[in-house]
Amino acid sequence: MSIAEKIIKLRKEKGLSQELFAEKLGVSRQSVSKWESGSALPDTDKIVAISELFGVSTDYLLKEEVSENITDDTDYIPESPASESDNFIYEPAPSEPKKRRGKIGKIIALILVLCIVAVSVAVPAYYGGVREAWWEINGGKIKYPFVLVHGLGGWGEGDGVNETIQYWGATACNLTEYLTEQGFEVYAPSVGPVSSAWDRACELYAQLTGTTVDYGEAHSKEHNHERFGRTYDTPLFAGWGDKINGGQRVKINLIGHSFGGATVRLLTSLLEYGSEAEVAATGKETSPLFEGGKGDWVNSVTALCAPHNGSSLTEILNSVGGLVGIGDTTQMLAALCFGVAGLTYSANEAYDFKLEHFGITDTNFNTAIKAITASGNDHAAYDLTPDGAAKLNETIQTVEDVYYFSYSYSTTDPGSIFKGHVPNTHTLPVLYPFALAMGSYTGTTDGGISIDETWQENDGLVSVVSAKYPSGEEFTAMPAEGEEILRGIWNVAETKDGDHGYVIGLNAPEDATKSFWVDLMTKLDALER
Repeated sequence: MSIAEKIIKLRKEKGLSQELFAEKLGVSRQSVSKWESGSALPDTDKIVAISELFGVSTDYLLKEEVSENITDDTDYIPESPASESDNFIYEPAPSEPKKRRGKIGKIIALILVLCIVAVSVAVPAYYGGVREAWWEINGGKIKYPFVLVHGLGGWGEGDGVNETIQYWGATACNLTEYLTEQGFEVYAPSVGPVSSAWDRACELYAQLTGTTVDYGEAHSKEHNHERFGRTYDTPLFAGWGDKINGGQRVKINLIGHSFGGATVRLLTSLLEYGSEAEVAATGKETSPLFEGGKGDWVNSVTALCAPHNGSSLTEILNSVGGLVGIGDTTQMLAALCFGVAGLTYSANEAYDFKLEHFGITDTNFNTAIKAITASGNDHAAYDLTPDGAAKLNETIQTVEDVYYFSYSYSTTDPGSIFKGHVPNTHTLPVLYPFALAMGSYTGTTDGGISIDETWQENDGLVSVVSAKYPSGEEFTAMPAEGEEILRGIWNVAETKDGDHGYVIGLNAPEDATKSFWVDLMTKLDALER
């Protein structure tokens, strides 16, 4: 009997549906279906959980059973002669040596089973669990790489602008270099600085896998751009998604700053759930990203100052834009990009916009921005509106086996003279007018979303209420040290002091920046697997 057959048998004996069985194990019903069809095997931790749920051993689940057909000849043992006077010379039947050999084989098998049981009891007592013991035997517990995804207007390590100022670390330090020195495997890829969350997620997947960017046939037709983008000849690192060292999956920890938060959320959702529209449009030629079933390639998603529910700045343009000297969305987008980066417009020639799929190759910042915003709503400016973010959130689903964390920052205080919030003295000067405008704004979007007083506290670009978690999704306060951290829901940290760039080292002390990131990565490294 195979493991698939045993799971079906045990589940039915327990009177559990696939849905209820999946719920008890903390997995999706699709995972259970794959196990029972034999198209996939449960991970080691799930094997242990199944054995505990049904009260059977892991050895029973994993060992293939073959029934024996024993003949009458094998069972026959001739009787001894009645007495010596019968002149009968006893000779063993031909089958008796086989029986003795069979007994010896069973004794050896019993000894092996006892050895396995002894190891499974004694070793875990030292190493902390069956899985950990197995991993230790097979080369040790692997460490998951960290993939840092920049926000709107940002860049990665390979971009020319990074030679002027590092995005990760900004004015504080070269953060990726420092974290690597501390023993963390860190990567900082570059995706379209003004592209939509969808396009950025597709670009990130292509870099991680070393393939050609596939934006999807259905998506590309809807937004009137080319389906395919750049080709990456080698993956960002080798082995993503593989199983090594005793069956451990090579997962990643995704960390997104600002609009990078939407990017990593969407990538994780597509990995698990895929896209029905893209599968319907291309069939067998669908990108593996849109096929789903890869949610277990991600260990954690961390969002830093992410506009989960959009930014009220987009609404401000229609009402109080004059207060901050902004005339239209294009100007706001440019200000956001360079404000976060801490750069001036003179640096724009170093930008790589990654907009060839739109036919845009111009390196002038304002020209590129105007071209993409004129082409429709497949760009960051739309996804940043509260209405655009709400539509994006309808597409993104959390994955039940992935850890989710969010960190928000505040650079405003309640006003003493006027209602609302006002920026404090530590606010980066370029963000001051944005923080001031957001701190006093209330209104209603075209889509009917109320921007009330709860949106006024902000980090200069994103409201605290928007940075905590996506509206409608399950969340909990960040557990204290030693407490259980749950998967599949947002673990929300207490809001910290600082503006939008503080968490990446902009206008921040070097020691504070390094300390935050080492603590964060150490925490993610220690998550239960």
